Amino acid sequence: MGNPGPGGWAFVAVLADRTVERTGFEKQTTNNRMELVAVREALKECAAGAPGAPITLSTDSQYVQKGITEWIHSWARNGWKTSAKKPVKNLDLWQELWDLSRSSSVTWKWVLGHAGNELNERCDSLVQEAIAKGLKQGE
Repeated sequence: MGNPGPGGWAFVAVLADRTVERTGFEKQTTNNRMELVAVREALKECAAGAPGAPITLSTDSQYVQKGITEWIHSWARNGWKTSAKKPVKNLDLWQELWDLSRSSSVTWKWVLGHAGNELNERCDSLVQEAIAKGLKQGE
């Protein structure tokens, strides 16, 4: 798939009493937007499914992990501009993610993609299924 182009997102949330999987598709998007949507939706699910419980969020996206743990503080302080004084891309998602992450106790963990991590591999499969389904349905 091109970037931008059709894209999918997915998450697998392991809660105390169940595992939740969700997916989505967008006809015209970017990989980075889909990574952010997946994390946003996962945080919403965890907050609703286990209010107040600490969350460990694993992602294979350094864009997400570094963005939320390192870069976002400078962006917010600088009026949502990058160090190059350009507007932060995907600002709507970053701001929502920041709000969600500050209202929960979240530990952000980066994992190597396509390296045998069971939940990460499941997420990747779900993303591919979501894209195939979306393209087939002409969404």
